Amino acid sequence: MTEAIDKAEAEKHRAKMAKRKAVQDAEVAEKTIEKGLLIVHTGTGKGKSTAAFGLTLRMLGRGHRVGVVQFIKGAWHTAERDALAKFGDQLVWHTMGEGFTWETQDRTRDVAAAERAWAKARELMADPGFGMVVLDELNIALRYDYLDLGAVVSALTARRPGLHVVVTGRNAKPELVAAADLVTEMTLVKHHFAAGVKAQAGIEF
Repeated sequence: MTEAIDKAEAEKHRAKMAKRKAVQDAEVAEKTIEKGLLIVHTGTGKGKSTAAFGLTLRMLGRGHRVGVVQFIKGAWHTAERDALAKFGDQLVWHTMGEGFTWETQDRTRDVAAAERAWAKARELMADPGFGMVVLDELNIALRYDYLDLGAVVSALTARRPGLHVVVTGRNAKPELVAAADLVTEMTLVKHHFAAGVKAQAGIEF
């Protein structure tokens, strides 16, 4: 009796999955556009830059060159840079920030650093040798009006057709969200900092 029930359940499951596969295949077949994407990782949760570097690794694995420009992070050394550096000239990494705004406490200096980083970002985006450019913490620079939002969004929208650009940082501006092809918001549910756990090598940096 049990065996008969098991067979019936197995057949029911097979039929259900076959139907689901047919729907999935039809949906996938409808997607025919291939283009460079403007991707935004934002939100209060941890993992925005981490996800961007995961995409970096995927692009490198596919043989593409990737450029990274860090807008805010300054002297804080990160292990992901060391790991990805093993790809040699396939990766170009520019850490151009002066540190977080509460550390510098100098708006003029922060604006100048953001402008230099944006100039480098424009340079990398214009280079047809790059398949992806990651603009780490650009959202922070835009949040504090270190850069002209309209000019940045216009430049990102007018990027080369095949170029993927990933923008990270909290508080993504609505204009950037509207212009993006893919937006992911990391939601904070629980964070170990609240329990007094400090930033740790391999997790935060």
